[in-house]
Amino acid sequence: MATAIIRSALSRAAIRAAPRTSLAPKRRFSSSAGLDDAFEARKWESITYGGIFSCTLLAAYVLSKGHLHGDDPPAYPYMHTRNKEFPWGPDGLFEVKHNDGH
Repeated sequence: MATAIIRSALSRAAIRAAPRTSLAPKRRFSSSAGLDDAFEARKWESITYGGIFSCTLLAAYVLSKGHLHGDDPPAYPYMHTRNKEFPWGPDGLFEVKHNDGH
């Protein structure tokens, strides 16, 4: 307990002995922050417009070049074969049904 009292007294003495400056710290009001905010807003607005412009140019360049189409796959005879009728009849499910008798 005695060490705590001594430590407290020493810290108070150190605070009192610290040199004090005669200049008061500059106070910052919200009105002075507006200049920095306006600068940041203009900066990010120009960055945004520059990004939009450069992305538009890049997209126009990439899309104007065209792209390579691969060869058509060979028509294998075992693909798309129907070995039995569909449950809804010979026509497709969403095709127009043709009745010859009516």
